[in-house]
Amino acid sequence: MQRPPDPRSDARERALYLLYEAHTKGISPEDALALQLIEPDELTVALVNGVGGRLADLDAAIAAKAKGWSLARMPVLDLSVLRLGTFELMERHHVPVAVVIDEAVELAKRFSTDDSGRFVNGVLAALARELRPETTG
Repeated sequence: MQRPPDPRSDARERALYLLYEAHTKGISPEDALALQLIEPDELTVALVNGVGGRLADLDAAIAAKAKGWSLARMPVLDLSVLRLGTFELMERHHVPVAVVIDEAVELAKRFSTDDSGRFVNGVLAALARELRPETTG
């Protein structure tokens, strides 16, 4: 069943494309944004700039929870989804944990490997318990 269009989900998807592009081209997320011929929407810009500005913090948090996986070993799409979800958990407190995780898992399922949804879910759930203990019980 096709989900109804949601501007926030669409912005996350566009942000994922840009983060993936930045990683594969070896450029910063901000540079990937600057290369766009058409200015992305406000949320996409905020997400990409946010991830770009906290990349080292995001990667450290992900590496601490991704048991048995180095960042270099992860599929680039999984890492990009995890960076996006981790940024939202860290900085966008008005977005419920369940929404952050659900959106990230859906992106991973749609664009990465068969196991990516479970992997992303596990890492982000572990991060949510640490980053937002008040909302995860």
